[in-house]
Amino acid sequence: MLTRTRENCLKLFTSSCVCVILLSGCSNEESGARGKMQVPVEAALIQHGSIHAIRTFSGSLEASASFLVSPKVSGRIETISVDLGDGVQRGAVVAELDADEYQQDLAQAEADLLVAKANLAQSQSALEIAKRGMERADSLRKRGVTSDADLDVAKSELLVGEASVEVDRAQLNRAEAALASARIRLSYTKVQASWSGGASQRFVAERYLDEGQTVAANTGILRIVDLDRLAGVFYVTEKDYANLQIGQHVAIRTDVYPREMFSGKIERIAPVFQDASRQARVELLVENPGLKLKPGMFIRAEVEVARAEEATIIPAESIVTRSDVQGIFLVSEDGKTVSWHEVQVGLRQGDLVQITNSELSGRVVTLGQQLLEDGAAIRLAGDVNSSMPDPKE
Repeated sequence: MLTRTRENCLKLFTSSCVCVILLSGCSNEESGARGKMQVPVEAALIQHGSIHAIRTFSGSLEASASFLVSPKVSGRIETISVDLGDGVQRGAVVAELDADEYQQDLAQAEADLLVAKANLAQSQSALEIAKRGMERADSLRKRGVTSDADLDVAKSELLVGEASVEVDRAQLNRAEAALASARIRLSYTKVQASWSGGASQRFVAERYLDEGQTVAANTGILRIVDLDRLAGVFYVTEKDYANLQIGQHVAIRTDVYPREMFSGKIERIAPVFQDASRQARVELLVENPGLKLKPGMFIRAEVEVARAEEATIIPAESIVTRSDVQGIFLVSEDGKTVSWHEVQVGLRQGDLVQITNSELSGRVVTLGQQLLEDGAAIRLAGDVNSSMPDPKE
């Protein structure tokens, strides 16, 4: 119905233009008749309510947490138990390396420990003998049976025995440490995906190696990401920077799910602008129900940067410019004439704008302004009550 009305208006506009051309050479009486010609227009009701300005920023999604799963020792990969897209539980073993060499090192460390224990036992026995010899030499010296030289020899043997025990005890401690290290290195052949905080399950984003390949220590095998909550990133210019703040709500839209809106909030705002682009980085924390969103997706982040309550709101298409002045044509109460009003535009919300310098009410012309002037006669067409959307929607 509205489309048909607009078509009828356009036909009437064309007819009016033809009339203007035909009447250009008419008499004053005919010109007066032309001045009373009714211009067909469409109009919308002026609304009063809240309006908010929305800024849309283009950006992309990133994983809020991402890390490489790397072995702490080198070796040949025997198995990789997960692949691209698989879920991984915290602490799960995701790969195993050839452990023969590390098992041999463990066996060698266990043997060295046994030797160290035997040496310590032997030195402790020798120390006990040296102590008894010292006691006998001291007793005999007191009775005058032995000389001071014999006593000195016994003391020397005792000191040597004590030193040997200390050395062998240190050797035992070193052997125990070597055994513990060998066990740890052997455990490193089972590569775990471990992280702290966040969800107990994450996902394999990339796989870099396959079974049979030799991997060096600290070389990535897999990349694990957290999908429960994602990070959205976009950049803002100086004009928008002051309107953003940490904790501000952000509506997220994507091309993948055009009918759905996701929720997020501003998590971080860079305190500096990049030299090349003169833009600052803004990071969002984006909720991801159902794990629909994925890192790397493009997003449009909609942020409310300003709001006005009890505002006077009109359609943006109703504003026209005459002699570099913006204004509107207000329909009279009887709907037969219009009056010109200069306006100042405030906030914009989609197809609606706020006017800040007037408390107008009634109806405003939205189509046909090109043929109007202050006081012009009009003929309304269309349903004025449905011409302007609700700013709350």
